[in-house]
Amino acid sequence: MSFANASYIWKNGQLLPWSEATIHISAHALHYGTGVFEGIRCYKTDDGPAIFRLTDHSKRFLASAKMHHLTVPYSVEELDQACVETVAANGLESGYIRPISFFGSGSLSLFPGACPVETAVLAWTWGVYLGDDSLKNGIRATISSWAKFDTNALPTEAKACGQYLNSVLATHEARARGFEEALLLNSRGDFAEGAGENLFIVKNGTLHTNGLAGDSILQGITRDTVLTLARERDIPVVIRSLSRTDLFTADESFITGTAAEVVPLREVDGRVIGTGDRPVTRSIQDAYRAVVEGRDAHHRDWLTYVPKATDAARA
Repeated sequence: MSFANASYIWKNGQLLPWSEATIHISAHALHYGTGVFEGIRCYKTDDGPAIFRLTDHSKRFLASAKMHHLTVPYSVEELDQACVETVAANGLESGYIRPISFFGSGSLSLFPGACPVETAVLAWTWGVYLGDDSLKNGIRATISSWAKFDTNALPTEAKACGQYLNSVLATHEARARGFEEALLLNSRGDFAEGAGENLFIVKNGTLHTNGLAGDSILQGITRDTVLTLARERDIPVVIRSLSRTDLFTADESFITGTAAEVVPLREVDGRVIGTGDRPVTRSIQDAYRAVVEGRDAHHRDWLTYVPKATDAARA
């Protein structure tokens, strides 16, 4: 990942040069993590850059903000437009978009009532998150010693800045052990999710994923996309809690997320998952690529196309 080709950031209603979109060192969010964000991908298509499920991301962004008492002064439609403008201003054919809203500088009391709410959108080119061959060959993961926080401790349905320290710790541990990704258990000892992804397994042709109350997962938009695509292809789907035994005896397993996309799990803590043949995973991957690249006419409504920016719009 590099920000080398990122020239503009949308901040509080206007496009600014990247170097000018700054915050003060006393910003509340810097000290306490009091912010929310989204991760959205834009894909190159035959009809130009297209942002995938943009409105769904903007809706979740505002829901996360509400859970953390952030009053974002923009509507879903205005946030959608800000993302489109940012992609266009940076001249991206494909890339990653990061809307963020946070408490700025005003007070360092734990109650941030005196702090203004700042909102920004970044966009830059970001390739395959877990490595160039991860989508084809899969990755090696480890079960972290860090548990996913319980939904009664922090709202697991919110994408909040400070909450991701949990994932950062798990990722540091995984990389130190020589793995590409971490899987976190919940307070019951079942799986929650990956450091930044939801978990799926395949058993006897049936797709299983968690998502019940108490599983402590973020109900991912990529997760929802996969469930929709599976049902459309008559792949049976079961929503239930997942144990370590379920994963280790699975025929296939994969993780999903906006950054990661659909990535097979090749091995977990030295245990090879299945035989290496992944027909269900491949079917889902192929269907996903067709959708995000605009080749599936049934889901064109999931794509928001980005027009070319004019010099006046960038100014």
